[in-house]
Amino acid sequence: MNTSNHLTIGKALLWLGGYFCVMLLYTAIDIVLWKKLENPLSAWLNLATMLIFTILYIKVSAGKNAWHISLKSNASVKGILLAFCCAVLFYFLLDKCLDPFFEGLFPASQEAYQDSLLSLAESPVPSFIHVCLLAPVTEEILMRGFALNGLKRTYGSGTALLVSSLLFALLHFNMVQTLSAFICGLILGILYLRTGSLLCCMIAHGGYNLIAFFSAVMPLLDRAKFM
Repeated sequence: MNTSNHLTIGKALLWLGGYFCVMLLYTAIDIVLWKKLENPLSAWLNLATMLIFTILYIKVSAGKNAWHISLKSNASVKGILLAFCCAVLFYFLLDKCLDPFFEGLFPASQEAYQDSLLSLAESPVPSFIHVCLLAPVTEEILMRGFALNGLKRTYGSGTALLVSSLLFALLHFNMVQTLSAFICGLILGILYLRTGSLLCCMIAHGGYNLIAFFSAVMPLLDRAKFM
C-alpha cells in the first residue's frame, strides 16, 4: 500500500472521531429500526448497514487523502505463516493470560463484555461474518493501512506504532478489550512493519477473531436460544 500524504496525530484523532460518528450512526439505525424486528433478519440488516457505511467511509477517506489500498502488495508465504502464528499467539496471550487479569481489575467491563458475547450468539452467522471477516478487514485497512502508514511518514516507525496502537485500542470501548487491543495493535503493527503486507495483518487479526469466536461465542448458543 502506498500513500502520498503524511498524517499528523491531530488529523488522525479527527479521522478516528469521524469513524466513531459512522459507528454511532449505524448503531442508532440498528436501535431505532432493526432491533424492532425479529432475529435473524434484524442481525442481517444491521450487518448490511455496517457494511455500507464502512465502505463509504473508507472510500471517502481514501479519496480525500490519496490513499491507495493493495491487499496483494508484499504478501508472501513466509508473511502468511507468520500471520497464522500471530493469530495463535493472540489467543494464548490475550484470552488465556491478559484478559483474565484485566477482567479481575474491571468486573463491570467484564459483565458488559459477556453480554456482548451473548448478543453475538443470538445470531451466529451474521455475527461470524462481522467478527471474523468485516471487522478484521476494516480495522486493518484503517489502523495499519491508513493510520500506521500515514503516521510513519510524519513521525517515523516508533511513534507511528505507538499512536496507531492507541487508536486501535480506542476503537474497543470496553476497558478489558481496550487494554488487550493496545497490545494486539502493537503486535499487528510490528507485523505490518516487518512484512509490509496488509493482507498478513488481516489474516492474523481474522485468525485470532476466528479462534476467539469459536471458543467464546459458540458455547453460548444454547443459552442464547432461551433469551
